[in-house]
Amino acid sequence: MTEKIYQKLARHLDNLPGGFPPTESGVELRILKRLFTPEEAETATHLTLIPEDPRVVARRARITRPEAEQRLEKMAKKGLVFRMVSKDGQPTYMAAQYVIGIWEYHVNDLDPELIRDMNEYIPTLFNADIWKKTPQLRTIPVGRSLTPRLEVMPYEMAEELVRDQKKALVAPCICRRECTMAGEGCDKPEETCLVFGFGADYYQHNGLGRLIEQQEVLDILKKADKAGLVLQPGNCKKIVNICCCCGCCCGVLRNIRQQPHPASLVSSPFVAAAEPESCNGCGVCEKRCQMDALRLEDEKVVLDVNRCIGCGLCVSTCPTKSLTLARKPEPDQPKVPKNMIEATINLGRERGKLGRMDLIGMQLKSKLDRLLAAR
Repeated sequence: MTEKIYQKLARHLDNLPGGFPPTESGVELRILKRLFTPEEAETATHLTLIPEDPRVVARRARITRPEAEQRLEKMAKKGLVFRMVSKDGQPTYMAAQYVIGIWEYHVNDLDPELIRDMNEYIPTLFNADIWKKTPQLRTIPVGRSLTPRLEVMPYEMAEELVRDQKKALVAPCICRRECTMAGEGCDKPEETCLVFGFGADYYQHNGLGRLIEQQEVLDILKKADKAGLVLQPGNCKKIVNICCCCGCCCGVLRNIRQQPHPASLVSSPFVAAAEPESCNGCGVCEKRCQMDALRLEDEKVVLDVNRCIGCGLCVSTCPTKSLTLARKPEPDQPKVPKNMIEATINLGRERGKLGRMDLIGMQLKSKLDRLLAAR
């Protein structure tokens, strides 16, 4: 019976846009058993992507409202479901996808066994074909790589993305933390994961990071450039997070890096351009590139555009200005969803799990459940 509960939860998570595909080894079930009790696993299967009052979940799960309130709050604190506060100040709960979501919410309680299982599961979890069409993250350039002559949209500039945020939080990078615990870490700074708005509310409530002022956010972005970290906000114009990633630890970049043409897998409006004639062969760009897109031949830079993800890390420190960023031609420009809802719909549609009509149906079902629960 217990095994069936975890299988049911695995199917439920896989039916969410982010996915949770099965494996022959069953490592995905081992992960769920490490994170969820059987009772929590059963409860999680009754949550949708619509934030709902505990009484709605209680009716669906056939438990009492007090029991649902207690159970959901405990699960939210454990990073198993997502908690939001409604306009009237009441907590509401929704399903958390495994990635980006449940996994990241466990940054403060990693253990060697969970890390081992996750490393085994990542190759299955990362589907290059799906990521190519609907990536959950996008790449934007570090600020110093942008020049006045380069046409840049506000949602393509990290500094502009954060200036409108009213609440910001910084948390440890789970990727670098897990690699360090596994003895495979790097020397990049760990406290660089930026979270905003309702995402910051959740992280603050769970003690996953610390609130910071806007100036410190800007300082962290500068620190990321200095450390050679790729800026990856959520794949939408209205963001909730910016990840500062390295190619050696980041689960996304590490898998993209292993592909023959990383450029085809990222949502990025820019690509680097090189002028070998003016290059002095210092090699700084080669060390900073997270995708192995640059190398030196006869002390001159050589660029592989099929590997370039347009992060600008090579441009910001090139002493001879031999490297610049250029906007990709219009046919190659990524289409950036306006918000997380649109991005989620696109991802679900691509996986054949969720379309716009499905989301509307979920909203109507949620309203109906609320009406029935209120009676």
